[in-house]
Formats: sequence, structure tokens, C-alpha cells
Amino acid sequence: MSSVYGAEHHSVRGPLNATRAATAVLDADGTVVGWSPTAQGLLGYAPQDVLGRLIDTLVMDGTAEDHAAPDAPAMGRVARTLRMRHQDGRALRVTTTELPLAHTGPGPARLLALADAEETEQWEALQSMLRGLATQSPVGLAIYDTDLRVVWTNAALYEEMGPSQYVGLGPDDMVTHGEVLSTAYPKTLEEMMRRVLATGETVVDLHYRGRPPSDPERDHVWSCSYYRLQDAGSVSLGVCEETVDITDRYLAQQRLDLLVRAGAHLGTSLDITRTARELSAVAVPEFADKVTVDLLEEVLEGDKATPGARRAGSVVRVLWEAEEATGAAGEMPVPGKRIYYAPDSPQARSLASGSPVLEGPAGSEDDDEPPPRRSCLAVPLRVESATLGVVTFTRNRLPGPFDPAEQAVAEELAARVAVCIDNARHYTREHAAALMLQRSLLPQKLPRLTGVELAHRYLPADSRAGVGGDWFDAIALSGARVGLVVGDVVGHGLRAAATMGRLRTSVRVLARLDLAPDDLLARLDDLLGQGADEQEAARMEGDELPDDAALGVTCLYAVYDPVSGLCRMARAGHLLPAVVDPTNGSVTFPDIPAGPPLGLGGLPFETAELTLPEGSLLALFTDGLVRTRDRDVDAGLDGLRAVLAEYEHPLDELADRALATLLAGPVDDDVALLLVRTRTLDSRQVATWELTPDPQEVARARAEAAAQVGVWGLDDLVFTTELVVSELVTNALRYASGPIRLRLIRDRTLICEVSDNGHTSPHLRRAGSDDEGGRGLFLVAQMTQRWGTRHAYSGKTIWAEQTLP
Repeated sequence: MSSVYGAEHHSVRGPLNATRAATAVLDADGTVVGWSPTAQGLLGYAPQDVLGRLIDTLVMDGTAEDHAAPDAPAMGRVARTLRMRHQDGRALRVTTTELPLAHTGPGPARLLALADAEETEQWEALQSMLRGLATQSPVGLAIYDTDLRVVWTNAALYEEMGPSQYVGLGPDDMVTHGEVLSTAYPKTLEEMMRRVLATGETVVDLHYRGRPPSDPERDHVWSCSYYRLQDAGSVSLGVCEETVDITDRYLAQQRLDLLVRAGAHLGTSLDITRTARELSAVAVPEFADKVTVDLLEEVLEGDKATPGARRAGSVVRVLWEAEEATGAAGEMPVPGKRIYYAPDSPQARSLASGSPVLEGPAGSEDDDEPPPRRSCLAVPLRVESATLGVVTFTRNRLPGPFDPAEQAVAEELAARVAVCIDNARHYTREHAAALMLQRSLLPQKLPRLTGVELAHRYLPADSRAGVGGDWFDAIALSGARVGLVVGDVVGHGLRAAATMGRLRTSVRVLARLDLAPDDLLARLDDLLGQGADEQEAARMEGDELPDDAALGVTCLYAVYDPVSGLCRMARAGHLLPAVVDPTNGSVTFPDIPAGPPLGLGGLPFETAELTLPEGSLLALFTDGLVRTRDRDVDAGLDGLRAVLAEYEHPLDELADRALATLLAGPVDDDVALLLVRTRTLDSRQVATWELTPDPQEVARARAEAAAQVGVWGLDDLVFTTELVVSELVTNALRYASGPIRLRLIRDRTLICEVSDNGHTSPHLRRAGSDDEGGRGLFLVAQMTQRWGTRHAYSGKTIWAEQTLP
């Protein structure tokens, strides 16, 4: 390193140094008595041109600039900048200084040193820069020799590291717990500097963390740069290190990065436990060693948060706790466990004040042990002036307590978590209400019926709300028949679900009237049309109404009779059902007239009849099952056909397989699926008699019915059956004409039916005390489980059911 700083090196000699400067020897009067070759090179005059002349004759008019001599200011020499005439006539700015010679009398008296003023000024600037780097620069500088040992440091590095002797130390000896933070670099500074020394590669802005001797309790971060030193012959002389303490900037960037990560990762779901887990993933271990999220008990149970601060000692429940996996002592609380914080604890004080509470490092009870470094920051979870709970950030190993800037970060994190938890709480409450609505609108369990075996699946597209506009139903009808319905309301969510609920209720009411499928759809269409009329009237009055999800509803309604095996169905713009023939396993989609969607009005519906062998499989579904964004309906129907081809499997298994096959990913539309396997009643369960319109037939009908009930072993019902048959047949004879049919069906109940060609419905009325008749249907209603009338094109049927003993 001496070749860098030695006196013989050109770069440390000033331009007015006697070994470099142009010189002239003057006598006492200023006459030139000596002229050096260097002076001739500077001004162009040969010695014979200037010897014997006054030096002032070479000086042009102008003001001299006096200043300290740049190479020897301590000696008190003064430098002057003059304009001197070059031998070719041009003006040249020259810096001069004089040195008295030890001589008396005539002859040499002074030595005049001359140098180009521009070169002098550049040298002075260089020297000023070097002095600044050594004494005033905020950048720490250290020079290492080829053995990577310190040979020089500037004042900034000395001040930062403290009053220690660093000459002779290696790069990793300057700090404790040193760590290279920048990636793609060696893990130690010595390895880094050896690479710089070997390759000449310059390293800029390498981040290094450690604890300097001047501040051994706190980590610092430096931005370091390295470059190789070499002489004019490219011989390596060592490595120069430049360091800038960027601790505050680094921590600020870390805090900013933390908030950016929080923005990206917090609140990704409406699950409060997951939100707390996301907070711990963001904060541990970079910001805190441990994070605990506690919610007030009433908030966790779904109650509304109470505005204002909380009293000390409030009961909370642990929502989430996470700690850096480095062997923490103590038992981790169980999520959901009740916690009673003491009134003087940071958590209780934070809940009571509604403000953050910092508990700094505490002393150790054992004087032999170093004081613990624990720092605890409790921040309330508040939203809209209401307190939800408290989040606690704890540091056991990270250096230093939470500073004000970090407290601000903790408050920001807590505010974001509070909003997410409050949103999740609101969602949970609304979701519970939506699920309750769904349970009230959709059948949770379909009735167990003799005529069919059923399985169903429902999947809303709006999985967050849990409800949608599709629906299905199975309705027990008179005569052991079954009403089957599936429908699709435009849209998703609560509005579509509310519309679906209205329609499902309407269908069940209309189905109880034993209407034919086309008549039922026509009545339903009329009901929706009335709603459209109401909207039009409101619109004419200027009222702003939301879109009506009831417009454009599709629906399919079918009635299956297990006695005859006949299925009659009609559809309003809905997809065709799938039918599996049990004799050969073929899957078909029978051609049923489509009819318009409900709510449009003006077009008729048509009923089609299918005869289904026992064991036939009928699949009713909405288009969400077979149509997706990346698959058309035909492809979906082919997939459904492949699933239903395995018709012998249990219905629940087929339903699950259909959803798994056709809906591999998230659904775009609501899905409803109703699978029906048909059964037929054994002929021994049905008895039918054709009666003539003769009053004598009443006695025969009563006797035949009583005998058949006895055959079925229902002796307890003989008397009631005779009474019911007598009253119904008598009523048919009185108010109708033509043939009469009596039918008994032994199903889950004993069903008695009397059919005639009349279309007038009987009405139940209370007869007066002096009336001779009018008590027949009243007696039937009193002695049976239920009774009713259904109409067909050929007439009507009055039926009554009795509970089996």
C-alpha cells in the first residue's frame, strides 16, 4: 500500500512542488538570473530570451489572485495566479509561488515556482475531495490490503464503529452477527472481497446486517460497495470498501413490504379463523415472534359488536395464535378457549382504552440471567367505533421493542384484520339467514312414497349465499300418484331464491288441486303474469323496480300413476327429461312439446303421456347440469346418458356420479337433479268395480268393498269403508249420469275412489238440524284422514284416505 501513498508517487506531489514545477531564479530586483528547462516548456522562452530581464515584463496587465500554496500551506507560502505572456504571444494563466534563498548581496535572492493554473486548480480540487472523504464524508471508507486486512479507515467509519483499533482486522471482524442479506452473493464479506480481488468485479449496493461495536444491542443494515485497487501496471493493491448505514431506510422498506403483503394476503376469504391465520403468516417472524388474535366472546358467537371501549377484564376467546417454530416455551392456548386477561395486562388495558398498549422489555428476577428481550404490543380490533377483540404482537428474540413507526404498522394491520373479521361476521350472519331461507324453500327430505324411489341433488352457483333459483320437488297426490317438478329461475342468490320459493309454493298448491300438467303450468303462468302487471303499473307511476327474476322461468311438471304405470308431463321451456328403459338399458329423451317459458303468457302448454315399465329411471334436471361455459348442451346430455346407462346402481350413487362427471370444477349456474325410479302397485293391491247408474248398486258397492277390505286383513276399517263407499256412490248417482267406477287401493293408506262423468265439484257443508240430507261429505271428512276431488277431461273423481291400523 506504500506505493499508493508514498512521496515518490506523482499523484501526491502538487504542481508547485520543486521536483515538478517550472522554476526561475530572481535577484533582489526581480531580474531573471536562472531559467529551468521546465520553465521553457511552460512559457516557450529559451534561457537567452529571458535571462537579464525583469520577470514583470512577462506578466500581462491584470489583477493577481493570491491564495495559499496548494502543496505546502503549513509553511505559510502564498500562491498567486497571474496572466503571463507565452513566447507565441498568447496569454497563459500561471500559478506562482516564491521561496526566499539563503543569500545576501547581489545575485540569486528568490526561487520562483510556476505551474499551469488549470492543472493546479484540478490538483487542488482532488486534494479537497480526498480531505473530504477522509474527514467529512458520511460514507464509511476502509481500504484492505491483498490479505484483506484493514490498513486505513476514514473518520465516518471510525465514528460509526466506535473508538477501536481496526487496522489489521478482517472484513468479518468489524461487526458481530454479520449476515449478507443480498441474494446471489457469498454469505460472508471475506468471500465477497476475495472474489472482487480475484476478478476485478465491482459490487454495488450489497446489503449487510450486523451489530457494530458502537451499538452492540441493535442490528444495523449497511449498503456496501467494493472495488479493486491497482496501480498503473494493473497490479492489485487491495480492495476499497464503501458503506452507508441504511438501517432506517431498510426498516421503512420492510414495513412497507409488510403492508403490501398484508394487502395481498389478508381478507382472501370470509372465514375469521383463516383471516387470523393470514395475519400470522404476514407478521411472523419478520415483524413479531408471536401473534395472538383474541375476539370478545359475544362477537365470536355472532352477536353485534357494542360501540365504545370495553371494561377491563373482558372475556375473550382465542381465535388464532402462531409463534415462530424455534422452540417457544409454554403451552399454546387452544383456539376457542376462554381467556381472562388481568385488568393490568396489556390486552385488558388496550380493550378498555381502545388504544394500543406497549409493554417494553422487563427485568429478570434472576440477577445471574440476562434481562429478557420480550416486548409486547396489544392493539384493539376496532371497526366503526366498536371493539371486536385484540391482537397481540410479541417479540421474544427479535431485537428491540416496537418503535413508533412499527406501532403504526401494527395499528394498520389490526385495522385491516378488524374490517375483514367484521365483514366475515356480517357474512356469517347473512349466510346463516340465507341457509335458513334455503331450508325453508327447498325440500330437505322428499316424502317416502310407494310408487317411486327418489334421490336428489342441489348445487347453487352462488356458493357464498348458499341459495339459487333452481328447485325440485316430489308431491304426494291422491290415488297413490306422485307429482314431480323441476324448475329454473333466471339469476342466482337471494332474489332468485325468493322467486323460486314463491313458485315452489304455488306449484304445491296447484298440484293439490289434482290439475293436469298442462293446466298447472297455465295457472302458474297466469300467476307470474299478474306479477308482471303489477310491475308495469308501478313502472307507469315512476317507481324504480329491480329486475324481476320471475320472468323467463322454465319448469317441467309430471304426474306418475303407479297403478297404471302412466306418466303424464308438460314443460314450459325446460329441457327434456331422460328416461331409462329397464328392459334394455336404453337412455332416451322423449319428445315432449316445449311450451313457452313461464311469465311470457299467450301460448298454450301441452301434456304428453308415457307408459313407464316398473323399474324405469326418470331424470329431471336443470340446464346447469349439462351446460357450462366450455361445454354445450349436447355434450352434457351425452355425459348424462353415459352415467344413467349404469341405471342398476343405487340412485344416490348415480346422482353423485352425475355431479362428479358433469361438474368437475366450479359451477357457473345453479344445478338441480331429481332421479326417480318407478314402481307399480301389485294387482292384488287394487280392486275396481264398474257400477251402473242404479240406486240398487249402492248396496252391491258397499258389500264388494267390505269383502275386499276383509281379504286385505283390514277388518277394523270395514265399517268406515262401507260408510265412505255408500256416501260417495250415492253422491255420484244423485249429481251425475252415466257409468260409475269404484276403486279401492291398499297402499300406505286405504284409498277409496268413486269416478263419474260429472264436472261439478261437491262442497262440504254443515246441514241444519231439520235437513233430511247434506251430511254425507261431512261424515266422510270426519271419519277419514283426508278427502278431495280431482278432475279429468272425462269427469271427476272423489277420493278419501283412511289410515291403516
